Amino acid sequence: MPRSNSNTWHLTAAAIAFDNPTKNDALTPTDSCVEAYDLKMIHPCEMEGVQHVPQHGLQHGAHQAIEALSKLTLEWDESLDRPKLIPESRRDVGKAPKAPLGIVQREQQRFERRRVIDSYRPVYKASEDMAEVDARSGGNRGYNNRKRRYREDDDFDRRPQRRRYEEPLASKIRKQLLSIAESPLKDPVEEAKDIAKAVADNYDDDELRDSFYELVILLTLEQPLKIPFTAAVVLYANDDKPEVAKEVITRVAAKAQSYLEAGVWTELKLLLRFLACVNGLFEGDGVFSTLEVLFDRAVDLQTASSEDAIGLELVKIVLLTLPYLLATPGNGLEQKAVELLEKTEIIVTAPHILYDLVDPYPENGTDEQKPMACKSALLLLQNQLQKESSTGWELACIPRLYKRVEPAVDTVAEDGTTPTAAPAAAAAAKHAYPDFSVPSTINPGPKPLFPEVYFSLYADQDVKTVPPTTEIAASLVRDALVDTINILDFNRNATAKFLIDINCYWAPNTFVKRATQFDKLRDVPADKPTWKPEDIAVDAVFSQIFQLPTPEHRLVYYHSIITESCKIAPAAIAPSLGRAIRFLFRSVDVMDLELAYRFMDWFAHHLSNFEFRWKWTEWLEDLTRSDLHPKKAFIVGALDKEIRLSFAKRIRDTIPEQYHPLIPEGKDKDVPDYKYADDRTPYSSEGKEILALLKKRAPESDVQQVINAIHEKAAALGVVDVLIPSTDAYVTAVCYIGSKSLSHVLSCIERNKERLLAIGPASQGAQKQIITSVLEYWKDQPGIAVNIVDKLLNYAVITPMVVIEWALVDHLDSGKMLAESYIYEMVSTTVFKVTNRIRQIIAARNQHGLPAEQVQMLDDTLTKERADMRELFAVIDDALTGVATGANDAMIESFDGEEKEQEMLQSWGRRWLAVFRRKLAVEEAVVGEAAVGPLPEPVHIGNGNGNGKDNGSAVAVEGIETDDTL
Repeated sequence: MPRSNSNTWHLTAAAIAFDNPTKNDALTPTDSCVEAYDLKMIHPCEMEGVQHVPQHGLQHGAHQAIEALSKLTLEWDESLDRPKLIPESRRDVGKAPKAPLGIVQREQQRFERRRVIDSYRPVYKASEDMAEVDARSGGNRGYNNRKRRYREDDDFDRRPQRRRYEEPLASKIRKQLLSIAESPLKDPVEEAKDIAKAVADNYDDDELRDSFYELVILLTLEQPLKIPFTAAVVLYANDDKPEVAKEVITRVAAKAQSYLEAGVWTELKLLLRFLACVNGLFEGDGVFSTLEVLFDRAVDLQTASSEDAIGLELVKIVLLTLPYLLATPGNGLEQKAVELLEKTEIIVTAPHILYDLVDPYPENGTDEQKPMACKSALLLLQNQLQKESSTGWELACIPRLYKRVEPAVDTVAEDGTTPTAAPAAAAAAKHAYPDFSVPSTINPGPKPLFPEVYFSLYADQDVKTVPPTTEIAASLVRDALVDTINILDFNRNATAKFLIDINCYWAPNTFVKRATQFDKLRDVPADKPTWKPEDIAVDAVFSQIFQLPTPEHRLVYYHSIITESCKIAPAAIAPSLGRAIRFLFRSVDVMDLELAYRFMDWFAHHLSNFEFRWKWTEWLEDLTRSDLHPKKAFIVGALDKEIRLSFAKRIRDTIPEQYHPLIPEGKDKDVPDYKYADDRTPYSSEGKEILALLKKRAPESDVQQVINAIHEKAAALGVVDVLIPSTDAYVTAVCYIGSKSLSHVLSCIERNKERLLAIGPASQGAQKQIITSVLEYWKDQPGIAVNIVDKLLNYAVITPMVVIEWALVDHLDSGKMLAESYIYEMVSTTVFKVTNRIRQIIAARNQHGLPAEQVQMLDDTLTKERADMRELFAVIDDALTGVATGANDAMIESFDGEEKEQEMLQSWGRRWLAVFRRKLAVEEAVVGEAAVGPLPEPVHIGNGNGNGKDNGSAVAVEGIETDDTL
């Protein structure tokens, strides 16, 4: 029993006040109902019957305390001169009470008044008052435990109810439509029916209706894998409410029309695919009529120019839409599709002049000699559709989700006597195909187009883990995945999730179970699929990494997709990546050089995300090869990139000991040695003095005095260009001061920019010496040197031509430098800066509203920059041609060894030459005089509301946009 001191007991006064409580009594736990009544120490003989009283005090509900104390009688004991509690069992009922009852009556009156007052207090006040009660009673004893207080009052809950929130119906439908087909545990057909019924039943809800129309278009444009499922919702909605389907069709057609006029081909293809999936709603041929008109325009474009790529893009849209159109039941377009394929074959089979530029294996002439026969994606699609036409357009991979209820026919009962008729279902409503006009002059669009090849890591192998190139599923699945990857570039996590769950978006039994082991595929029956969904997903991502001439987005985006996929499903993705790496490494010596370096970048980046773990023992035999061999060069370059992403000691600990010579001790130094600290170095005293002056930021006049001293010494030694040794001392000091971090070196360059800028005009040799000094100082970590050279280009301290001449003319070393990855990185980065500047000028020129004077100034600048670009490519071509043909002056003498070095050097020259000739051809196609004509007219893309108005939400597509990936 709790006590306030040694002589006092606490009993709840409320129990005395309410000796007959009912459930309707409002017992609010405020301070008025928990005041204690002090009683002096009760004699031990009085403990019987009151032992349980404290248990029902403040720690339990007031009802239980009252019930316990109601069995006790408070009487006055004259002998003790205090009140006394008497249990009912020992009370002398016949004896009249002698004690004055003023105490009890007074307490009853006081608590009755308090009870009336408390009834007007808000209930939530209890929690505030209980804090005070706990403080007075020595801590929290459960006074506000409302659940325990009313646990016996099952028929009435006094607790205040939280305000219920019911989600709007429009939000519910939106969530259901967004998540359709994502769960393998739900039937997508039932999902589509439920959504369609909800939309049809609540058609009068403006918010729901507008949200549904908008979301159908967004899903079509952003999540191509769900197009058949979204179309199924519209088809089922048409059965109950044809107005829903009619409005959707109108809006989709208006959106497709605006994309066609703007030349935005991917979005046009997706909207036509949606219309093809609902083609059963149209009267007549529906979408097929649009495909025929698009093909006619493609014929016109190809007839005008054999180099045209827009016509090929239109044919690709036609061929990729055709399977979805024929998968819709009841079309009757099979024969017309066969006739259309006969027409498209003429364009598809014609050779294209730009096809050789996008071949990933240019070193091997025939398809049989290549690691994978990378044929034209358009030609494969044509052959696949012709094969499907011979098998009755089975199209097994496309999901069939809409099952129309046909009108019932008369039947006969089981006894054969009474004819009966099943209830007939109303035929689905038909709609007129919307007006869809194809302009006679096709807008080329904002992006340059090039032929595509079908690149795959797993296709046409003994165990078919991906669809063979002869199956239509290879093109359909690849196209949907590639569109998903490139459209959802703003959310790599969502993209990775779609790739992992691709089996949910195609017909059942198209793929094997995810994470099925490769060895177990050999035991799968012949009539069962062996296609691994993770292999197909990885294949699609690598097809974008290895896309030529340039990928849709920056390469690091595709790297991140693979990383996220590994995190989501490591057991499935990791084995597929292992087989992909081994396949690519086996063919790295015949692969296009640019793709080989993309593979190197991804490989090093991917290992950095997974603790640099790889089975390096598999490549031990390649360590014995010449340093000029592509496989040995790949290993050296990959380790160097790993060190740039980490540090040398850590990388050395992750590789076998046989690889340690490839990581010399010099790479362990965070700050390389300052060569002028050695007194044996020429001009060492002046170099030390320049370093000291730059550190304390001395006036420029003091630095100039030291530089003049170097000039005097150099002239005395017979040096022709005295600026070269002074530039070496100055730039080396700048590199040493800025060696702590990139920000330090940038700050140092910024402070000394004026002197660095003055070196170039004074001497071209001194300008090249800037690059030499940077590369020599960071010789053990050339990646940092390349980065600094890139920053010097930004500051215009050195020119692009100087960088190219330094790398490919002055330091070519008989072609051996072509095997160094950092040389390729430096040259390709320099070329990108030149070409990207021209694209920026064109983008600025194509802005509407510019005065004529500014347009003329930009045209003049464009002409000059274009000439400089061509001169730069001419120097590159001349230097590489000498290596590729063996006509270089230093390559006259051949080298003998395990492999002939001259043959390898010529191979490096040919691979370099193919890369930069392709880059020149691409730039001529994009920024050449033929490509840059008069200022284009702006094209506006409507919002798809079907009324032909933009409502202020139009997006102008003007000319050629700047593409940072090129």
